[in-house]
Amino acid sequence: MSSRNVIVRFFSAIWRALDGLRKFLHLVVLLFLFVLVIGAASGTAPVLPDRAVLEIAPAGFLVEEYQGDPFDRALEELVGDAPPQTVVQDIVDALEYAENDERIAGVHLNLGNLAGGGLSKLQRIGEAIIDFRESGKPVIASGDFYSQGGYYLAAHADETYLHPEGLVLLQGYGSYRMYFSEAIEKLRLDWNIFRVGTHKAYVEPYTRMSMSDEAREDITRLTSQLWEMYVSDVALAREIDESAVRRFSDDLVSLVRAAGGDVAKAAMQQGLLDGLATRREIRQRLIEISGEDEEFQDAPATAGIGEYLAQMRLLKGTDVRERNVAVVIAAGEITFGSPAPGTIGGDSTGRLLRRALNDDSVAAVVLRVDSPGGSMFASDVIGNEVAALKSAGKPVIASMGSAAASGGYWISVGSDRIFASPSTVTGSIGLFSMFPTYQRTLDVLGVNVDGTGTTPWYGEFRPDREMSEHTEALLQAVVDDGYQDFLTRVAVFRGMEKSAVDEIAQGRVWTGADAVNLGLVDELGSLEDAIGASAELAGLAEGEYGHKTIRHELSPTEQLILELVALGKAVGIDPAAFSRRPGTLARLAGRLEQELTPLLRFDEPRGVYAHCLCLFE
Repeated sequence: MSSRNVIVRFFSAIWRALDGLRKFLHLVVLLFLFVLVIGAASGTAPVLPDRAVLEIAPAGFLVEEYQGDPFDRALEELVGDAPPQTVVQDIVDALEYAENDERIAGVHLNLGNLAGGGLSKLQRIGEAIIDFRESGKPVIASGDFYSQGGYYLAAHADETYLHPEGLVLLQGYGSYRMYFSEAIEKLRLDWNIFRVGTHKAYVEPYTRMSMSDEAREDITRLTSQLWEMYVSDVALAREIDESAVRRFSDDLVSLVRAAGGDVAKAAMQQGLLDGLATRREIRQRLIEISGEDEEFQDAPATAGIGEYLAQMRLLKGTDVRERNVAVVIAAGEITFGSPAPGTIGGDSTGRLLRRALNDDSVAAVVLRVDSPGGSMFASDVIGNEVAALKSAGKPVIASMGSAAASGGYWISVGSDRIFASPSTVTGSIGLFSMFPTYQRTLDVLGVNVDGTGTTPWYGEFRPDREMSEHTEALLQAVVDDGYQDFLTRVAVFRGMEKSAVDEIAQGRVWTGADAVNLGLVDELGSLEDAIGASAELAGLAEGEYGHKTIRHELSPTEQLILELVALGKAVGIDPAAFSRRPGTLARLAGRLEQELTPLLRFDEPRGVYAHCLCLFE
């Protein structure tokens, strides 16, 4: 036998073995999928009790939409690693469904894990709770501990309970920030800053060691108004005097001492609570409403908000009709490009608006803005897409959430009308640019940078070189021009004199209530009010139009992967078993990344930003 035939037979045998292995693996995968499908089909689908209490247990912070890539978050939720967040619309929808659902006997607000949320978000849920209570069904609120946001919602319930060993703390509103100017000097950094606006306080931490008088004036005025609203809302909901709420915050130590060191008892004595109750006592109260669970003793029959929403949205279907009002959510900082949801990208949000433009079924658009601002260029890109919608005859209404300031106001002002909550933080019409250089740091290390270029501009934007006077002049001119563009934009769309805009601009921040009086906002109202107004502008009568939310969608491949993982979980394969919990070092790195994220997002080519540090949770 020739050596050639031996070699051919050898490689042929290897090929047959590999091909057999391939077929075997295909068979294994098919069997695995078959087991998943049969297991899921044979399993019992979740069935809601005939009579149940709707369990609403918000966790983390209230948001307009989940932050992060939808696919990554969905996987994280399946393995239990998703950061706690609660979408406001989910709670509002659940309460609306439950109001006329005969199976739902009442609602339990389990608020111990709610970290907080902007006051406008709390107010929207509070209004939904009040609407639900008109059905005559009870709302029971409980918690081992209440954050300020958690207590706000609890105060709107029929019955508000706190664990006897629990705690409620009303801290009010305010702002504390780190200031780095001395550290920057010790590190021999030159933090070159260019800004317009006497009250544009975003850059202050890099130039000062304390809050400026202008920033203190703005924040004091703003947070005082927010606190007044909070106290008024809670007192009205609890049917107690506002002084009782204020005293529990202002004189907490004396009240707790008088109650023998018992914070829960002190809250009870001030009328903030209806009673103190352990978890078991809460379960007994819920059993009185819905009856006992068929499977578990000493437990009420409940329907979790997740499974309840999934079922109701499936039964009700989408409210999409021949003519629709589309809602596009713009939540988070405004950045260049296409970041994940929870951050507003000039390109990605622009694509959502273009989808509304090219969708013949969309007659009007509501732009839901919840943003402190960011990149001026990206804001302008989004503003251009709003203008394109209007040119196509599709009215655009801006609906402001907790914040629509600086760049958030830039993308809102071009709308046909602007709605805001009384507690919305808006305005902050001003710009800045920052460009740190570290040539002095290198000098200490014995490093110098030298070279030559054909023009005075070559090498001017290197962070390892001192910024020249002509570069400083250029950047300040760009920022000045951008500010004039901002003033002009507001003046044109709001029908104001440019000088009048400048008087209320300069980086000042305002509540929605103030903004209406100043002419920056048309009227106070909710997202639902904005939807109704957009339909009216489009000539759509009530009941003759549907609703469509335009958001980032998963690809078919991503959806298939998630469905397979969910099927695996349904038949007992826990995805969490394949994940690795982050160690201490990883968690520390994550925390550092979170602190540095605002600076890392400064990626606009021109480096000009309309940003406001004005989110008060």
